Amino acid sequence: MRGQDVLGLAPTGTGKTAAFALPILQRLLEAGGPAPKPRVLILAPTRELVIQIEREFQALGEKTPVTSVVVFGGVSASKQINALRRKPDIIVACPGRLLDLHGRRAVDLSGIEVAVFDEADHMFDLGFLPSIRRILAALPRRRQNLFFSATMPREIRRLTDEILHRPHVVELQHSRPADTIEHALYPVADMRKQDLLEHLLGEDDFTSAIVFLRTKARARRLAERLSRRGHNAIALQGNMSQGQRERALQGFRDGRYDVLVATDIAARGIDVAGVSHVINFDLPHTSDAYTHRIGRTGRSECQGKACSFVTSEDRAQVRTIEARLGKLPLVHVEGFGGGEPAAEGRGETRSYGRSSGGGRSNNARGGGGPRRPTGGRKAGTGRGAGSVKGAGSGRGASGREAAGTGRDTNPGRDTGPARAASTGPRAAFGQGLGAERDGETRRGADKGGSKGSAKRSQRGSGGSSSTEPTSERRRSRKTRGLVRS
Repeated sequence: MRGQDVLGLAPTGTGKTAAFALPILQRLLEAGGPAPKPRVLILAPTRELVIQIEREFQALGEKTPVTSVVVFGGVSASKQINALRRKPDIIVACPGRLLDLHGRRAVDLSGIEVAVFDEADHMFDLGFLPSIRRILAALPRRRQNLFFSATMPREIRRLTDEILHRPHVVELQHSRPADTIEHALYPVADMRKQDLLEHLLGEDDFTSAIVFLRTKARARRLAERLSRRGHNAIALQGNMSQGQRERALQGFRDGRYDVLVATDIAARGIDVAGVSHVINFDLPHTSDAYTHRIGRTGRSECQGKACSFVTSEDRAQVRTIEARLGKLPLVHVEGFGGGEPAAEGRGETRSYGRSSGGGRSNNARGGGGPRRPTGGRKAGTGRGAGSVKGAGSGRGASGREAAGTGRDTNPGRDTGPARAASTGPRAAFGQGLGAERDGETRRGADKGGSKGSAKRSQRGSGGSSSTEPTSERRRSRKTRGLVRS
């Protein structure tokens, strides 16, 4: 009210929008009369949040002459330009479209008295920073700046220190979600996530849920599958047109849909009353993203549940979240066990992603079974992807069986009883350095074939063209090697 800069940090659902909307309305009413230029600029990161903020201004200022307009991309700019020509008092905008219209001289920012940055940490993310700086350069130097957010990392706070002048700081447990939210981690195999989701949607305390996934395609597919299974589900993701997104969100508000399957586009600032569950189908990468997501439930002192599905690949995310919030309780649902975080100070055993059969139960590609070998050496089988059944098998030929003969596919090789024997000098030789040498011999044979074997035989006999059989010459060389050893 006194015109001082403000930095407000508070959990989601605590009324931050009303905290700046009411003083702004009072300030505009006290000024009296319409102004020739817009006087208040409110920036928000998403279209949904822009629409929501403008609706709150309309509801709170319903009996006042204060006017407002929304500016965001994804729709035709002509209607927004016509609305700006009527000189509204308040502009609620996304940075991209606002800069576009300012470049076209369709909006005049020289009369702005109050600049509000909602979800400031996201606004000052690396992707938004250039746009924000350009907007700040177009604003008058003498103005009031208001920053509001649920989270404010140290790096972002240093950036706001450059812009805010001796701000009044209000902090209300900004790093923690509301106490009205019940948290739980659900260990589950990746391929059983949808089954577990439907199990939770069928519980008695379920009324409505927002289900978060990482990608737009996954959100769309899951919403379609849930609809085919008889659930009133709708997707909310960035590939939808603005009209589709508004209809989906309004249908969820009205109760026509009780499951909203969304990406993080819905995680910031979306205020829908009575959401009983927030379900992290895919766990977020940061604790801040977790805080924003689950803030869609437990709002206005109502109780809510935050259910997070975890697999063995989510260990890093779980550690990050628990470093901020403390240990979260595990809930095991019978029949849905899968990879789970390791027990660290929980007082209970937690095995990350191993089923009783020894396989990776959370592996989407492999199901619950053991992982397939990826090639390379096998103990006791020499080189080769396929194994040859038989004592002391050499380089195998894709699963052929050479019972007791150590059959080899390379011509000119010795495949006699000396290779198949499991005892005696050859066996002892194969346990030490001889095994390494034998591997080198096989590699050379692979590259050179029978021609290379013949050349080596000639070198071993001083270059003479001996008519001695190849196998006899090779056994003779091996015997001399044993004597030297």
